[in-house]
Amino acid sequence: MSIYDLIIRNGYVVFPDEVKKADLAIRDGVIVKVGDHLDGKANEEYEADGQHIFPGMIDVHVHFSEPGRAHWEGFETGSQMMAAGGCTTYFDMPLNGIPSTIDRKALLEKGKIGEMKSVIDFGLWGGLVPGNIDELEDLAKSGVIGFKAFLSATGNEEFERADDFTLLHGMKKIAELGKVLALHAESDPITQWFKQDKEKNGLFSANDYAATRPVQAEAEAVGRAITYAELTGCPLHFVHISSSLAIGKIESAKQKGLDVTVETCPHYLLFNQDDLIEKGAVAKCAPPLRGREEQERLITCLMEEKFDMISSDHSPCPYELKDPAIHNIFEAWGGISGGQFSLMSMIELAVLHDIPLHKVAMWTASAPAKRFGLSSRKGQIKHGMDADLAIVSLNGTHEVSETNFFAKHKQSVYMGHTFPCQITATINRGKIVYQTDVISEWERGEWLKVIDSGIAVNN
Repeated sequence: MSIYDLIIRNGYVVFPDEVKKADLAIRDGVIVKVGDHLDGKANEEYEADGQHIFPGMIDVHVHFSEPGRAHWEGFETGSQMMAAGGCTTYFDMPLNGIPSTIDRKALLEKGKIGEMKSVIDFGLWGGLVPGNIDELEDLAKSGVIGFKAFLSATGNEEFERADDFTLLHGMKKIAELGKVLALHAESDPITQWFKQDKEKNGLFSANDYAATRPVQAEAEAVGRAITYAELTGCPLHFVHISSSLAIGKIESAKQKGLDVTVETCPHYLLFNQDDLIEKGAVAKCAPPLRGREEQERLITCLMEEKFDMISSDHSPCPYELKDPAIHNIFEAWGGISGGQFSLMSMIELAVLHDIPLHKVAMWTASAPAKRFGLSSRKGQIKHGMDADLAIVSLNGTHEVSETNFFAKHKQSVYMGHTFPCQITATINRGKIVYQTDVISEWERGEWLKVIDSGIAVNN
């Protein structure tokens, strides 16, 4: 009789190409057996009868602000929130901490904090900013997931946008290092030109803000970055793409054979500009929520598999920076707080649009793992993989409230939204880190360092 640490029984397992009832046996944090009615003893059994077992979400785009701005969101509350949403791995972006993650010293400092505080596994992005080209190699050798740059103003004085020369030099170097460059693609000249005009005329409404960041600003920046990628050979990953016009340019680049991937976020698929008008600052992000017709086009792009993956772009801030009383919406922080809700959002869209659940698993787990060097251990439910799992009831519902939202600040465009599903448990490398509104206080995640396109073995 085999001895396992954990057996999960009678769940509907979401495999890469089908959903099938099966048991999972886990030992030393790894799935060691998958099958019907598994024999053997385990230290613990979990009855998942009637529930679906997804691979734990890999969210490649979150903004935790530690060190320096942990009062915005730190590794402790941020990782707990992600775990409550069925996420078992996240990648933290480089810009909102102080210092920003633009050299090896800052990377190691942030990684150490994450190892002490995060309840689930994590990776770290490095930054590409003016003046740090010589730091990129050390960052790559230290295991960053890839590099992040902005083509428009960041809103953060510690992390400057990349001008065209920085972008070209940086892309050439990143290509040599075998890494990926993630881009916030909005044209700074276009967005600043519109913003200055609105401010000159005293126009500060939600609609005015949206008008300063039109789809053309996104598409222009995407097209320019693709041109630079052709010249430098740099792999690109476009973050939070919000328009079909930009997707068209990315599709053309893929057809040419360029190494390009793209994500969108659940808030662009579930919400639109009407929500920005109604809710104000809490719904402000960049790019902005689009009109209803553009939202519908984005959903069509998703169903046609033109998006490679889904990420949250969780970007929280203290209450006063999203205060509903702010008259000038340009002064409010531009970010959506909602990392807890990405997997449930995608299940909602699957239910609404008859999308197979294995496609949800692809967008939220296997595609991110493959793109960013984690696929040897993560992203799928199969023998030999890390036991990273999200157990989901499709019979229950989840209404977002301040009591069940685990982020530090309880402001979100999702507040009051009801999902047609419920995360009942999250398992990270075989350990239950979340179960029915309770977070484990003792489990700690692993810093996943990616070197030579694979997870480095920790010493």
